[in-house]
Amino acid sequence: MSTETQEQLENREITNRYRALLRAMQDRADNDDRKLIRKAFKLAQDAHADVRRKSGEPYIFHPLEVAQIVAKEIGLGPVSVAAALIHDVVEDSDYTLEDIDCLFGEEIARIIDGLTKISGVFDQDISMQAENFRKMLLTISDDIRVIIIKLADRLHNMRTMESMPAHKQVKIASETLYLYAPLAHRLGLYNIKTELEDLSLRYTEPEVYRDIVLKLKSSKADEIKYLKRFTTKIREELKKENFNFTIKERTKSIYSIRKKMINQGISFDEIYDKFAIRIILDSPPETEKADAWRVYSVVTDFYRPNPERLRDWISAPKSNGYESLHTTVMGPEGHWVEVQIRSERMDEVAEKGYAAHWKYKEDASGANKLDIWINQIREMLENNDGSALEFVNDFKLNLFGEEIYVFTPKGDLRILPAGASPLDFSFGIHTDVGLKTLGAKVNGRLVPLNYKLRSGDQIEILTSLKQKPKEDWLNYVVSAKAKSNIKSALKSEKKEQADEGKAILQRKLNYVKVKPSENLINEMVKYFGLKNPSELYYRVSIGIIGNAQIKEFMRDQSQGFYSYLKNRILGKAKKDTSKAVQKEKTEKKILVFGNEETELDYKLGKCCSPIPGDDVFGYITSNEGIKVHRHTCPNAIYLQSNHAGRLIKAKWISTEQSEYTTVLVIRGIDTVGLVNKVTQIISNDLNVNIRSINIAGDEGVFEGLITVVVKDKIHLSKVIEKLKLIEGVSSVDRR
Repeated sequence: MSTETQEQLENREITNRYRALLRAMQDRADNDDRKLIRKAFKLAQDAHADVRRKSGEPYIFHPLEVAQIVAKEIGLGPVSVAAALIHDVVEDSDYTLEDIDCLFGEEIARIIDGLTKISGVFDQDISMQAENFRKMLLTISDDIRVIIIKLADRLHNMRTMESMPAHKQVKIASETLYLYAPLAHRLGLYNIKTELEDLSLRYTEPEVYRDIVLKLKSSKADEIKYLKRFTTKIREELKKENFNFTIKERTKSIYSIRKKMINQGISFDEIYDKFAIRIILDSPPETEKADAWRVYSVVTDFYRPNPERLRDWISAPKSNGYESLHTTVMGPEGHWVEVQIRSERMDEVAEKGYAAHWKYKEDASGANKLDIWINQIREMLENNDGSALEFVNDFKLNLFGEEIYVFTPKGDLRILPAGASPLDFSFGIHTDVGLKTLGAKVNGRLVPLNYKLRSGDQIEILTSLKQKPKEDWLNYVVSAKAKSNIKSALKSEKKEQADEGKAILQRKLNYVKVKPSENLINEMVKYFGLKNPSELYYRVSIGIIGNAQIKEFMRDQSQGFYSYLKNRILGKAKKDTSKAVQKEKTEKKILVFGNEETELDYKLGKCCSPIPGDDVFGYITSNEGIKVHRHTCPNAIYLQSNHAGRLIKAKWISTEQSEYTTVLVIRGIDTVGLVNKVTQIISNDLNVNIRSINIAGDEGVFEGLITVVVKDKIHLSKVIEKLKLIEGVSSVDRR
């Protein structure tokens, strides 16, 4: 065969595929639309001239097939089809984005820009793969069509992978299963999701795939005969009821069969719902729901339903717009059969996802849900500062999971991922509500924040302006939005503490006339095994790195550096023996001051009530001697910044004194008998004296001040932990 003849055959095939594309668009393309598509086709031909795919076929076949998927299988319009035809032009030719803008306008140029940003083969490093997925999600905020065209591109690549090396097939298939199939599911593109899953299994587990295919083929004929007998009575009755309908037999996907075999530990023969029927009604939107239930009544008049297998996604559609009524009934010979009932509109939405919502203008609910989802993605992306892999793992939780249906106190329906907690619900209402969540009532009963919600629950959220998100909350939530916002809030709080820690460390070093240079800080970061200076400052702020740890750092530096600093920061390295003996004899001494650890007169500051174990300092007053304050005292920053010259080191050396007064702030949900529970635990269980207690409630929440007498910081920690275990108590902090 000559080269010319081969070229002619290829040109004829290109023409045939282009005409098939125009036929797919004939119901939604006018003259101008056809001109736009032809213009895009000609540009793609020019850009990809003489370029071939790995299979040897002309490259132009690929954009033509992607455009056909976009037009016929998804049902998008001429702008999307034109963009699909030229989706690889900027990346693979000399044409620029400016050229596309000039030739086709801003709308198509924006779509091509989005596609170009996320194109190319993913790096083998999974974190890079995740980063590219995050970039792809960023484009959703601009135009959802970018993602849909990308899915069409991926589908055609999966259909034509035979000529690739096996290792690349497995890599691309795994990536498709991990990211693209869940995304297609979330957009309601069920046919594309199913095909992507099946093709992925074909390459990742080829023997398993072939085995299931062969078994399905061998049993299909008998199953279809059975379903024909099963539907005979139903068809006759629906005709009597004057329904216009179609009944289709549906085969369970290869991937879902494999997944069920693994999850339930059963064999192929033990799966009873490999085949199902779908009843599609030609009903107008105003009667389609009532008609679906009438058909359900007909089916269940003939066959006994399994009440645990009824799924009503007509009254409460899935968050991706899916609407259908599913039931499983006992058919002849004791076989369970799944029956799906839906209207033609619902069926098209189920097949083509959100793309179909744009066709049915009178029902904007699906489009609104898409807008809500896109806004949630945008918010997550704006708030997310963690690793790309962490982000994708969180995001995937809400792409492919089951859903539950819950209600607000006013009866409004909310859809949440299965396993959601009251915190997921509150963050779903608004970020500010989530961050201030103190507790929740489910069906009028007080529940903990990690309570797992169930479909039908009615949730009331209790909030407090003084509430702050906790690290533990990340273990309570499953929704990506909640996780993202909690992480963002915790990071902001951590940054504030790090800024405070930086100032504390600088004051410590300046006091001993050591310049907190960049090199010194980096040395400290390295010494403590931290990632960056912010981690160092944060640990200084919360007291994990204090004077003792800094002392160790100095000791382990070079001998010359240590010699230079030890007299400034640490005082003399060794005290004379007589002073050590004298120290042993003065056991009643509680605090010593300065580098020489001298015993001086002092008073404990009433503003912060220090106790042994606290990180403290002394402030030399004008006429009251030394006042001792905690480093976390509300007045500490003022004293350290304005009177640094009057501050003196303080160190606990004994706990001979047995009583110290401190104040606790307790917050939570107001319940009957709360004060009795608190006093019972403090006085009776812990044998701790209460000097005063003042608890006030307001709108279901309470806040109180409790003055207790403890031995030291360890003793106080036990009191705090015990109080936190009381039902309804959300936080206990030291004032």
